[in-house]
Amino acid sequence: QVQLVESGGGAVQPGGSLRLSCAASGSIVSIYAMGWYRQAPGKQRELVATITAGGSTNYADSVKGRFTISRDNGKNTVYLQMNSLKPEDTAVYYCNADLLHSTTFQAIRDGYWGQGTQVTVSS
Repeated sequence: QVQLVESGGGAVQPGGSLRLSCAASGSIVSIYAMGWYRQAPGKQRELVATITAGGSTNYADSVKGRFTISRDNGKNTVYLQMNSLKPEDTAVYYCNADLLHSTTFQAIRDGYWGQGTQVTVSS
């Protein structure tokens, strides 16, 4: 069984910063890409940033220059440093991981989601 647990969300004023963390646990053999997505009320879930196992990153245009994604492969953890936050960044942020995990009989590659963490940017 695989779990992704996010932390670090909260409420902050415009211009402030937050750092999200997401730790993957379970019978994990290898983690490929990890990423952050967000979903605002009444909107579809959208990509925020992704990072490969080798450290290549990709960002949504709306967060480029303000957000930084990073990962610690030894801890199976991905981070999202969010600076210069805006009210439009308000959303539930979800962690995603494309990973290989072992079961009794085989190894399975699949995508997994965390439970989400709320980020609210408001004055």
